[in-house]
Amino acid sequence: MRDLMGIMKQAQAMQEKMSSLQGELDHVEVTGASGGGAVSVVMTAKGQLKGVTLDPSLLVPDEREILEDLIVAAVNDARSKAEATAQEKMAELTKGLPLPPGMKLPF
Repeated sequence: MRDLMGIMKQAQAMQEKMSSLQGELDHVEVTGASGGGAVSVVMTAKGQLKGVTLDPSLLVPDEREILEDLIVAAVNDARSKAEATAQEKMAELTKGLPLPPGMKLPF
């Protein structure tokens, strides 16, 4: 029975840490770039887009599609960095817990 109480305490502590981590991820920012840095975006580790920076040389009306593609690429770059950052933070949180391999948190 003591083992069950210990597991319950661990689960409660994990919930508290998870809640804290979720709040922290709102403030962690990552930057994604494309076009050799001509387009960059900043987003939170939770995926909220915060800003876009464009090199003035890209603002050519006839090359609108190129600019659109670069923005999409920069956002995708930032999103993958945000996901990696969130996974790193989660790995720190769950270190030492007997979780099955590949189990993603939060559930």
